[in-house]
Amino acid sequence: MARSPFAITAALTLAALTLGPVAVVLIRAGGLSALAPGDWLALRFTVWQALLSAVFSVALAVPVARALVRQRFPGRAALVTLMGAPFILPVIVAVMGLIAVFGRAGLVNDVLGGLGLPLVDIYGLHGVLLAHVFFNLPLAVRMLLTGWQAVPGERLRLATSLGLSRAALWRVIDGPVILRVAPGALVVIFVICLTSFAVALTLGGGPRATTVELAIYQAMRFDFDLGRAATLGLIQLALGLGAGILALKVTQTDGFGLGRDRALVRRDGAGWRRWTDGMWIALAGLFLLVPLGAVVLRGLQGLMLLRVDTIVAAGHSVAVAGASTVLCMIWAVALANRRGELLALAAITVSPLVLGTGLFLMLRPFVNPFTMALPVTALVNALMGLPFALRIITPQAEALKTDYGRLRASLGLTGWAWLRLIWVPRLRRPLGFAAGLVAALAMGDLGVIALFADPDRATLPLQVYRLMGSYQMEAAAGAALLLLALSLGAFVVLDRGGRLAEA
Repeated sequence: MARSPFAITAALTLAALTLGPVAVVLIRAGGLSALAPGDWLALRFTVWQALLSAVFSVALAVPVARALVRQRFPGRAALVTLMGAPFILPVIVAVMGLIAVFGRAGLVNDVLGGLGLPLVDIYGLHGVLLAHVFFNLPLAVRMLLTGWQAVPGERLRLATSLGLSRAALWRVIDGPVILRVAPGALVVIFVICLTSFAVALTLGGGPRATTVELAIYQAMRFDFDLGRAATLGLIQLALGLGAGILALKVTQTDGFGLGRDRALVRRDGAGWRRWTDGMWIALAGLFLLVPLGAVVLRGLQGLMLLRVDTIVAAGHSVAVAGASTVLCMIWAVALANRRGELLALAAITVSPLVLGTGLFLMLRPFVNPFTMALPVTALVNALMGLPFALRIITPQAEALKTDYGRLRASLGLTGWAWLRLIWVPRLRRPLGFAAGLVAALAMGDLGVIALFADPDRATLPLQVYRLMGSYQMEAAAGAALLLLALSLGAFVVLDRGGRLAEA
């Protein structure tokens, strides 16, 4: 599939849409510009916080995901779904929840103050790290869970019948799963944090906590220095692609062989491990769900203040999310291999601000860009969601190619027959998860739409931003709760659809 005309067309289209807008910005700027001293400080801070955020997120996700794999309890499926909600929250909404819990007047400081202990400060490097782990820990947990769920049940039953110790079980099952999934998860989270904008803007706390994306925003918004913005964007792109190449070199792609698709049942979580697993699940649940609960409580009071324009904006968000998901999954099916994954990393590594400005400049000679706000937003969201979809799908697609490659060759299966009979049926679970994630992210994105939209073409995230800007905080909280419900609903429907279809 990797060399089919379908895959080649998808790859060329992706490359053009990713690099074309950057080239347009460069041409308009007349070339690259030198960086200011503050830009080098922003570059160092960006790399450091992105590295720490990725390491902390994946390191904490390993025991949490392993605990969820080993333990079965009532409400487990609902907990796994809810724990994924922070990643699909609009950033500004999630930051409001974090401030309600960890801010100066938040729940944590209320408890610490009552005990006479020093208060915590959410602003600065530690605040940025806290927010990034809050957003990305659920993604890492779900990616690891998907890797463990791909292990054939027969492999575990064989290990049990052979009486393998827990250390041996780690060597033959758990360790290989982590080595297959963790490098890609680290890279995806690193790149997400590399392009951090809203988190650094709200929680950075000053010039010492400025990211490259913030520097690009300042260069474009206040100085209108497109050359400097493009230079920073290219440096950001190079960092992301370098991380992707490194991950591809260390990632293991060997699968676990074929199975009969029976459920993976672990029996190594009894005794004291049940308590340690429960502790990890409880701590992760509290960390992720308490800020989410704060968002819900504040939003309930504002639901009665929703206006017609907010409902129309919600309809626009649903349409954009649907179009983005369909386009992204078409790309993902065509490019589900290691080279395609590296190419897709460029889409998320390119600064959304540079990408949006380039698209604006490309469209302006031919059409009023404001009339294309929703289609352009859907296209950009599909590009931004593609790396996540490929990171979820590619490991199992590569293993499927290894396991069924000879069968395909012996039967002479064409590309369409391979997709219909083997590829899609056996990858329904990761396909459903990936589609749900892309739909939820597209539903809550506040990026290109802020550059293009007029009052008649606002999406729900933009409507929330406008309500906050006009100090209608209760109405903004109600609209944010509606946005959360739509994002989580899209994720649940598509994710469960993949699992039910597989069953």
